[in-house]
Amino acid sequence: MLSNGKKSDEILTPKVSVLELQQETFEFFKKKGLCCKRLDEKCLYDSPEQLLKNLNLIDNGNLKQAALLFFHNEPENFITGTYIKVGFFHSKGDLQFQDEIRGNLFEQVERTMELLLTKYTPCEWPEAALREALLNAVTHKDYAGCTPIQIRVYPDKIKIWNEGRLPENWTIQNLLQEHSSRPYNPDIANMFFRSGYAESWGRGISKIIELCVQAGLPAPDFKIENSDFLVTFKKNIYHKEDLSGKGLNERQVEALVNFQSKGEVTTSEYMKLYNVAERTARNDLRDLVEKKYLKKQNDNKLSKYIF
Repeated sequence: MLSNGKKSDEILTPKVSVLELQQETFEFFKKKGLCCKRLDEKCLYDSPEQLLKNLNLIDNGNLKQAALLFFHNEPENFITGTYIKVGFFHSKGDLQFQDEIRGNLFEQVERTMELLLTKYTPCEWPEAALREALLNAVTHKDYAGCTPIQIRVYPDKIKIWNEGRLPENWTIQNLLQEHSSRPYNPDIANMFFRSGYAESWGRGISKIIELCVQAGLPAPDFKIENSDFLVTFKKNIYHKEDLSGKGLNERQVEALVNFQSKGEVTTSEYMKLYNVAERTARNDLRDLVEKKYLKKQNDNKLSKYIF
């Protein structure tokens, strides 16, 4: 929020007229809103100016920044940093290739998703989870910060970063619990809601977690530090750094990491690798089954534990 009490999407842009906005984007918005039944059919007959007034995107005859973000073909001409950077890294400092996605916010979301699902991470993570995280970044970004949204793609993870802040006195724990919808940019959030891109129930984070867990992937990490908000998607649940804090002993952690590529482990293999008694091996493996890391196949001396 700026010193005058306005959010970044509420700032007025008096030097831009409605005539400079894209007519085809108004039609796109109307079509999407009617399809999801979040706009009335009367909007079909509204002029661009009337539609913007109905959406509360005009104040005293001046366009709000949110109007430019959605309906101008080059919003970055007026709002610095209004684009998305995507890069693929083999390691933290080894950039292989990158893209910059510009245009209005509808175009940025659609083009970024297309790139992520084809050029960068085909079939790696649930599409709906990535889309929700991207929409969260675009919706809650501080557009006064002049910094683009940044997406770093690695072989085993994706990091989505945006500049923004949580509601006053909130922590990450508030986000992970059931909570009301309190968008950083209310006008942007309303536009995505009216066009069917998002809900308005504060369920974005819980949806992302649910979708990843249902796909057999670890819940993403969410971090906030000063004005940095970061979401990290990981490829599978068998990362040593993740397992180490889950109440497992060292043998169990190493077994999950070492045997995951094979897809299974037997009691005898476990005994031999860690030089432990059969009872100890069975207890360790039973515990991994109870904690949903493995599934037991057969219930005899030839039992296998499947990933």
